[in-house]
Amino acid sequence: MGFPENFIWGAATASYQIEGAYNEDNKGLNIWDTYTRQEGKVKYFENGDIACDHYHRYKEDVALMKKIGIKYYRFSISWTRIFPDGTGEINQKGLDFYSDLVDELIKNGIEPVATLFHWDYPYKLHQKGGWMNPESPDWFEAYTKAVVDCLSDRVSMWMTINEPQCIVGCGFDAGIHAPFYKLPARDLIGMSFNIMLAHGKAVKYLRENAIKKPSIGFAPIGPVFIPENNSPQAIEEAKKKSFALGSRFTFTLSWWSDPIILGKFPDEAYELFGDLMPEYTDEQMALISQPLDFYACNIYYSNGDMTGRRPGNMWQGSPKTTTDWPVSPEVLYWSARFLYERYKLPILISENGMAGHDWVHLDGEVHDEYRIDYTRRYLREFRKAGEEGIPIMGYFYWSLMDNFEWGEGYDKRFGLIYVDYQTQKRTIKKSGYWYSEVIEQNGENI
Repeated sequence: MGFPENFIWGAATASYQIEGAYNEDNKGLNIWDTYTRQEGKVKYFENGDIACDHYHRYKEDVALMKKIGIKYYRFSISWTRIFPDGTGEINQKGLDFYSDLVDELIKNGIEPVATLFHWDYPYKLHQKGGWMNPESPDWFEAYTKAVVDCLSDRVSMWMTINEPQCIVGCGFDAGIHAPFYKLPARDLIGMSFNIMLAHGKAVKYLRENAIKKPSIGFAPIGPVFIPENNSPQAIEEAKKKSFALGSRFTFTLSWWSDPIILGKFPDEAYELFGDLMPEYTDEQMALISQPLDFYACNIYYSNGDMTGRRPGNMWQGSPKTTTDWPVSPEVLYWSARFLYERYKLPILISENGMAGHDWVHLDGEVHDEYRIDYTRRYLREFRKAGEEGIPIMGYFYWSLMDNFEWGEGYDKRFGLIYVDYQTQKRTIKKSGYWYSEVIEQNGENI
């Protein structure tokens, strides 16, 4: 017994990380365009001004997807290509780019999967308070309307918000992503609630107005704690820790997924924050918690308590990728299991992959056998979840191509396709050819 017959095999990217053309065809500035110009925030003072030049090379990139055999392509849309100032008049050239991309994907037999927001927030709206502004859900709804009205005759699979944990946690709590702020809990809670409302408004508009019947989710990070052993006590303890709020609540699973899927905040949130918790109406929570079609989650490694000098998911000499993330493939099994038990939705891995030390060898190939081994290990664990009756829906490798890795700049290469940033030449890696075989055989070769 392997992967389901209709299993989704895909690859994913994000607009700011690959598109470039940051100021072309009337595109407005987002917070990444703006704050990467602040000294010391991104390694080597790099930015996404050019990135992979996908804006001009999308046909070449789609041709490479077809060569690999990618069946589904998850991309995100740049808000400021559609509304340069975040609101106001639609920029038709921006919509045309995504419309043309969707047409090119379909022409090549690739199903488009659209993510409405992957961190590149309009700078003009940021100046008005951004997600802290109570009008922000309405801004997002207007943006959603423009995109859905243009693309939903051809796009049926949608994700609203990518990794809200990183939007708020990395950008406004830890201060390691744009706009590199460190705000108090009161502000983080208010922002979170407005993001949830924005998600709800987007889902509602999609359900009521999409031309093709939509399949909708959002894409939080989804790692859990791996049990120390297979005893019922250890499994229950790991599950409990996986959904606890912890010291950095914005990064946790239950803070976001409980309201959006279960229609309520975790009880622990009221114990921790008391009067800081948002006051909301029944109508608002109903809006936030409209039914979704799947639980998408981005997972790279397991969670781990801090125990002594190393986190609990590492040990002396433990395997790590070049981002120093532990190689812990079992997380795809346990995440699928715990998330399904709590939220009762089909599980879609919307991101999984690894950064490595890649270069083009003398023979013209990129020999990244470690990426093949990594992906095989993770897919085996996800398959195991499916074999135990958990509805596993699909898998998107991160990323289709090497790209701008946010605060890490360009050194961390995640792609199935190697990008020479000096020439923009693309080279399919060994892992890309291997993934082609995986897709063709529906995972039978792992």
